[in-house]
Amino acid sequence: MPRHSPSLDRATRDRIAETALLLVDEGGPEALTFRALAARLEISLASLQRRCTDLAGLLDLCTDHLAAGLPEIAPGADWATVAETRFTALYRLLADRPGLLALRGARPWLGPNLLARLVEPQLADSLAAGMTPEAAITAYRRMYLLTLGSASFVDHRDPKSTAAAARTALAALDPEAFPALTGQLASIVPALTDHEVYYGALRQLIHAADPRHDHQ
Repeated sequence: MPRHSPSLDRATRDRIAETALLLVDEGGPEALTFRALAARLEISLASLQRRCTDLAGLLDLCTDHLAAGLPEIAPGADWATVAETRFTALYRLLADRPGLLALRGARPWLGPNLLARLVEPQLADSLAAGMTPEAAITAYRRMYLLTLGSASFVDHRDPKSTAAAARTALAALDPEAFPALTGQLASIVPALTDHEVYYGALRQLIHAADPRHDHQ
């Protein structure tokens, strides 16, 4: 019988993803390298590369691992309620991982868990609620893009630094050239890290798309 390698136990998909995410959380996006990950896992670089051949594969592994934490919702629930539940859960998941968002960039967020827990059930619920296929995918895309953008462009884990950097940048502007920006710092800066900006926008999209409403 071939000898069992302990490194295979340390290189499960979940263990790789958890350790990769920990490296990013600890040291930022630049901390995630195959050599650093293999060292943390105490496996060879070759063993790691057999599990995920390149950075794209590793990032797919990480995002799908996170997507396993999205809620599973039984069919038949209120459309607006489940849409808000699904997308706020995705927002919280993404907002807590700014390093991973930075690494993925414009790469699509796809994977078995995301498709099974978000995309497929949301589209199925929309169709069951009476939407046309075109309306269902349009509503999904609007909510998804709002969620991804709201989580991506602000480091929500460090709101104080984000607000301080924005305040410094805006205060340096010429008030005569940018009177609206420089004159409204007290309102603009807090809004940058206010989660309610996202939640309010999501609810507006959901209300506008809700097939129970007459939007004419």
